[in-house]
Amino acid sequence: MSHTPPFQPLVTALQLGQLLKAARKRGRLTQAEVAARLGLSQNRVSYLEQHPDQLSFKQLLGWCTAVGLELRLGERERERLESTNKTEW
Repeated sequence: MSHTPPFQPLVTALQLGQLLKAARKRGRLTQAEVAARLGLSQNRVSYLEQHPDQLSFKQLLGWCTAVGLELRLGERERERLESTNKTEW
């Protein structure tokens, strides 16, 4: 039985990379398996886990599908917005 984490708000690209890597590992997928599903090389998947700001939106959607993530967008809660430093990618 696998543990499903709650929804994770993302503020930085680094957080995205960590989330994608964690989801891949939780699904017991190798970088090579994710790469095959995305039509990329294993080296590229490794690079993108470390540099998620280089992901195209199309790659991000495919990656989410490959590792069992769902991408959702929504308005931030006011308290979080006020307490979070503004970070640009």
